[in-house]
Amino acid sequence: RRFPTVELRAETLNGPCHVPVPSDSAFLKALLFQLRLVGDQVFVEHRDTCTRIEHSSVHSVSAGAGELWPVLAFQRDGLIYACVPLVEGPLEPRPPLLTIPGLSQGLALLLGIMDYVSPSQKNEAEMSTKISQLRTLLVQACPLGTPLNTDIRSLNGSLEDIQEMPTEKDQPAWRSNTYKGKPQVNVCITEKVKCMQYDQRDVVDSWQVYGAVNCKCDIEGAAPNVTLTLNLPTNGAPLQDIVVHHCVTSVDPAMLMSSSAVPLDDSVYNGPYKFPFIPPSDSFNLCYYTSQVPVPPILGCYQLVEEGSQIKITVNLKLHESIKNSFEYCEARITFFNRGPIAQLEHKVSYGQLDLSREKSLLVWVIGQKFPKSLEVSLTGTVSFGTAGKEHPTDYVCTGNTAYVKLYFRIPDFTLTGCYVDQHSVQIFVPGKPKITASRELISSDYYIWNSKAPAPMVYKPFLD
Repeated sequence: RRFPTVELRAETLNGPCHVPVPSDSAFLKALLFQLRLVGDQVFVEHRDTCTRIEHSSVHSVSAGAGELWPVLAFQRDGLIYACVPLVEGPLEPRPPLLTIPGLSQGLALLLGIMDYVSPSQKNEAEMSTKISQLRTLLVQACPLGTPLNTDIRSLNGSLEDIQEMPTEKDQPAWRSNTYKGKPQVNVCITEKVKCMQYDQRDVVDSWQVYGAVNCKCDIEGAAPNVTLTLNLPTNGAPLQDIVVHHCVTSVDPAMLMSSSAVPLDDSVYNGPYKFPFIPPSDSFNLCYYTSQVPVPPILGCYQLVEEGSQIKITVNLKLHESIKNSFEYCEARITFFNRGPIAQLEHKVSYGQLDLSREKSLLVWVIGQKFPKSLEVSLTGTVSFGTAGKEHPTDYVCTGNTAYVKLYFRIPDFTLTGCYVDQHSVQIFVPGKPKITASRELISSDYYIWNSKAPAPMVYKPFLD
């Protein structure tokens, strides 16, 4: 499928380096040649030389007007999945692949198509039917050439709606199908907390909260208006670095000006945060944000000391009293890098249980769903190791006594900022009483506690006046 709007943007953005996409037959012939599916018996220097070894699925395809790049293409189960992503800028010199958003979008779309097509590989009739439907489904997946929903499989059930979709002038491009039924809105606030703790006097601990508000709005109409409000408790940490979805129609400028690069003061915007929007048909993230909370949820101290052929470890964890003591799961993992299998283990835990992994290089301390009344737990142990083999984990950073404990936890119905959605504040301007479902959760992400008896791998020192 071709998108003239995207090709026009490419011509404008790529400047004199722009290479137009050739005809379908010419492009297919050139792509098959580049993938060595035809002409593989002949050595072609620009394709087969050792300096052009392909390390990714991104190719340069010879077109009539020059080299067409980037072309994303890969083979799976006898089929070729390919697309030509838009590069929003000059092509010379070629930008790094990681700086081209269109590549990740194109890959997600191709993987969605592959997931939709692949289950019918053994049934030619079903395969033919699905491929014939793809062109229609792509109208909904990327109506103007920008992927809005890469889960092609989920679009199949609404195929009739797509074909009979009314054309209303007020209907936005991101709302490309219609819903029939009782209005309902599902909102989930997910906060992830990253943390680096060192328990050292000259190294500053750091932590940060990242939040996302996911919405799924099943509402009738071509362009329904919804207003959702995020609230904070009196002592809640203000939201910062707020980025909103393009479907949001207006926001308070003060909301967007709150930045984590600026120290917090009394004038910081602390809500309520109102988001009027016209929702897409599928699940989407209404906004992202960060926050500077005063303390991390779990404070920890890890000590690892070598004594001869043995290692002595001590781990102390304390749940802050402001945190909800109700986990879906909570565990601490202690990985021993650059060492052999654990040959002998003696340990004592004040709470929970300690498990040894099958590879005998990882200790998993399962704390469970609650901390004790004291909100403190501890682990002490002595570990000795056997001869290291290739199957045991290695790490360039964790050498000697430099080691860490990594925490994994999830607290349902809780956010570290205190951010929540008042179901009664959700406004939907449609007939009928909508069903509103709101949930929230706090999840650990890269939550490290480093050995305080060894040099820290990353040092955060306070600024000197």
